[in-house]
Amino acid sequence: MKKFFLPILGLFMLFSKSSFSQKKPETDKKWWKEAVVYQIYPRSFKDSNGDGIGDLKGIISKLDYLKSLGITAVWINPFYSSPNDDNGYDISDYRGIMKEFGTKEDFDVLLKGLHDRNIKMVMDLVVNHSSDEHDWFKQSRSSRTSPYRDYYHWWPAENGKPPYRYSLFDINHDAWKYDSTTNAYYLHYFSTKQPDLNWENPKLRQEIYDVMKFWAEKGIDGFRLDAFQFASKDTTFPVWPDGYEKDFIKYIAMGPHLHQYLKEMNEQVFSKYNVMSVAEGAGNTMEDAHNLVDADRKELNMAYAFEGVDIAKPNGYSLLHFKNVFTKWDSAFANNGWLSIFLANHDQARMVTRFGNDSPAFRDVSSKMLTTFIMTMRGTPYYYNGDELAMTNIRFDNVEDYKDMPLKNEYVYLQKTGGDLKKFLEEQKISSRDNGRTPFQWNSSVNAGFSMGEPWLKVNPNFANINAAAQEKDANSPLNYFRKVVAFRKNNPVLVYGKYTLLDKANPDVYAYTREMDGKKLLIVLNFSKNDASTKLDLKLGKLLLNNYPSSTSVKSDKIILRPYEARIYEVK
Repeated sequence: MKKFFLPILGLFMLFSKSSFSQKKPETDKKWWKEAVVYQIYPRSFKDSNGDGIGDLKGIISKLDYLKSLGITAVWINPFYSSPNDDNGYDISDYRGIMKEFGTKEDFDVLLKGLHDRNIKMVMDLVVNHSSDEHDWFKQSRSSRTSPYRDYYHWWPAENGKPPYRYSLFDINHDAWKYDSTTNAYYLHYFSTKQPDLNWENPKLRQEIYDVMKFWAEKGIDGFRLDAFQFASKDTTFPVWPDGYEKDFIKYIAMGPHLHQYLKEMNEQVFSKYNVMSVAEGAGNTMEDAHNLVDADRKELNMAYAFEGVDIAKPNGYSLLHFKNVFTKWDSAFANNGWLSIFLANHDQARMVTRFGNDSPAFRDVSSKMLTTFIMTMRGTPYYYNGDELAMTNIRFDNVEDYKDMPLKNEYVYLQKTGGDLKKFLEEQKISSRDNGRTPFQWNSSVNAGFSMGEPWLKVNPNFANINAAAQEKDANSPLNYFRKVVAFRKNNPVLVYGKYTLLDKANPDVYAYTREMDGKKLLIVLNFSKNDASTKLDLKLGKLLLNNYPSSTSVKSDKIILRPYEARIYEVK
């Protein structure tokens, strides 16, 4: 949800009941380590009633499609009751369902349908902040003596203006909003309609745990805790140095009581239910990461590092940097903790546009190469809906076409401060998260088969050529390649638990590595360039097991020559 403009080094974490007696990863097998997680952005996935907005019944209608992918879990973005200031990340009722998305009965049908197909459900839960239309906040702002007053962070105006805090989404980048009702300011790290919850208050914490128990008892399999890295705050609100916002994660993440809250959450909820949870968090160091996920601390189990996805910039990226980052994280968690692997989500532009090459000549093959990478690294793969089709950025020319609230606020901010609006809009063609939120391209009919009504966000015009129906018929399509690689991973535990070793580190075009376990060794070679590239490896190769081109080429001596964006997986003798 919360990555926007500034690169955020964050972590997602997973944790589950009875998962804290962790041994070395290669011997401590867990279902969530072996899972393939598919993320669904419900607003853009499938509309069932023609209002232009994806909904729960739309997801239900595509359950067999999800099953066909081979994925074993879905993470669904928020569908709770919300006024939609930030597409559902501003929750007004944690136990309700947004009317646009359906009903509680629809939720029950969806959950059962997933479980009937052996697919687990992970719900998105926003607990750093609520909507300002939540009853808690309405009560909190009504009076300084309200029993809900301390559910949020307030600063009395008679004490002067509060110390500056940077807001990610505010139109002025100011996280304090004056409210005349009680002559006080409230804190909102994100938009003014997303007041931060006061986790210092044990009553508030219990409210959150009760909400989590409510959904756990319904049978869901996990939660994603949004923006949780910001939940703990120094409520003395000290003055921070000018310009701190340039490195704001260092100041506002990993607050003084975050570990206490996680331990308490585990004791209150996760130790009592067989659920897995995904939580955004942030760490400034590897020590931070291990303090969050090392098993003996009974906090979190799986780290999902944002450093990798932040590598791609509007002007490109270096493969050497890419290899260094992913190798560093793997090394740091080789014996303790667990990683997730991903290159896209709802807060990112499209994977193939950012990390591959979305030109017609290279789109499909580079998408397959990136899929190969995600599915052959050690850790749990997370895959964003639509990337299996190699969906691309839409690249809007006008700010009016965007729906993303923080983007629009930033545009107004730049207008007011004399910023370069043309440069900003050009950058958004590559980086805006609306690029990743355009409606799913199901077929070549009206609105790509997403809706019979006008979609809430424009459909990418290339849907006539890039759509699921067409790719179902093509054995060499990105969609069918995705299925093939997912099946290959599931049939080769070495890709889940096996040792990772980087090869040919200085090669600027080829990413080569081995995965090894129980006497089995695989070589993965990936060409990240649009030109032929080669690598020389001191290995005795066996059978070519997987290739993203229809036909393979031979290996000459110890030199492997790869075509543009080619991916290969070999047995190693």
